[in-house]
Amino acid sequence: MAAGFLVVLAGIVALRPDPAGAIHSVAVASRDLSPGASLTADDIRLEKRSAATLPDGAQTDLSIIGMTLAGPVRRGEVITDARVLNPRLAGLTAGPDARVVPLRLADAAVLDLIRPGDVVDILGAATTEARPKVVATNAVVVLVSAKSKTLGASNDRVVLVALPAPAAHTLAGATLVQTVTVTIH
Repeated sequence: MAAGFLVVLAGIVALRPDPAGAIHSVAVASRDLSPGASLTADDIRLEKRSAATLPDGAQTDLSIIGMTLAGPVRRGEVITDARVLNPRLAGLTAGPDARVVPLRLADAAVLDLIRPGDVVDILGAATTEARPKVVATNAVVVLVSAKSKTLGASNDRVVLVALPAPAAHTLAGATLVQTVTVTIH
């Protein structure tokens, strides 16, 4: 009887999760955060969470301070690699061979309307007489630069979009000789 009890006890111990590995520290938003925000120490905190509830790519330290958010984040949300601009984000949004292309739009007011995560088509025209043509489709907006806080500053705002490599190369080349604008899906 004692041997049977020991066998059952050994089975329970073997199947029980390791308590030391069940909890991890992860970066969590301290408040609601807007896309394009540069993360500060006040924006995130480390919190202990159950490993079973953590999403893939959860950030486990504060090394993301200074990185830019690619999309909105709610207070209490675990910050993942897909939420901050880094080389992996382009791959998550536009495929494994994705590239990020900076665009200066013909109408800078459009930059106030688009947000990271939006899907856009890019149109261009070589001259004012030419009919606009679609240069790229289904580009994912990964960043819209902030407005300059300097009075009288020229409009140097850009939008970064992610596309598969061949489309990104075509778009980047087209922007050298054309003005571009976007349509929003």
